Amino acid sequence: MKISLEGRTALVTGGSRGIGRAIALSLAEAGADVAVNYRREAADAEEVVGAIKAMGRKAKAYAASVDDDAACEQLINDTVADFGSLSILVNNAGIASRGQSVADTDPAELRRVVNVHAIAPFVLSRLAIPHLRKAGRGDIIMISSVATLMMSGNGVPYNMGKAGMEALARTIAKEERKYGIRCNIVAPSLTVTEMGKRLSKATRGVKDIHELDASSPFGRVSEPDDVAAAVVWLVSDANPYANGQKINIDGGNF
Repeated sequence: MKISLEGRTALVTGGSRGIGRAIALSLAEAGADVAVNYRREAADAEEVVGAIKAMGRKAKAYAASVDDDAACEQLINDTVADFGSLSILVNNAGIASRGQSVADTDPAELRRVVNVHAIAPFVLSRLAIPHLRKAGRGDIIMISSVATLMMSGNGVPYNMGKAGMEALARTIAKEERKYGIRCNIVAPSLTVTEMGKRLSKATRGVKDIHELDASSPFGRVSEPDDVAAAVVWLVSDANPYANGQKINIDGGNF
């Protein structure tokens, strides 16, 4: 089945780099117009917008910090005003925690990380849902992590934030299916992004993330396009029935 997202508009948070960039470009390749949210990387966001426009799709970059409720409201309003509709929301924006034990974690850090990973997707989803209901078919994708499978030590802010995001997704999936909205979770493992490279140095003791290729499934560390492929399938007509599900992009490693 050929996947086509013609006539649909997507908003991708954290869409200027890494996994968000790959998702934005892949949605556009499938035919969607794309609103690219970023926090500070204006040049990177404009590069993504330019690449999408070169495909013949409509695109625009929007600066907004997702942990600011007013900025989230402006982001949704501006997207709908500029594109005329919204039918896909990808909650991808995220930050890392400092890798400390519960005993050593500052509550302020916990609140900041949980706010970005769980509260912000709640705020954005709540604001987007009225528009998604009008779309005929609406999709919300939460970009979580395989961290919620393990709940490893020294990562409680991130673990709690992603667990909260997944709880939100499964709740929305049940509440909104009567309106034609599907809400699903995509959970990457270690991926070749700037964050992934920093994480591999800190936790695996390697200078280059690709030193881990040989010990990874299929002989390589996951790439952003691996994650994007799952997102495109989930929001397309190729997926008529999967809702409230989580796809782990880990090569079968967990």
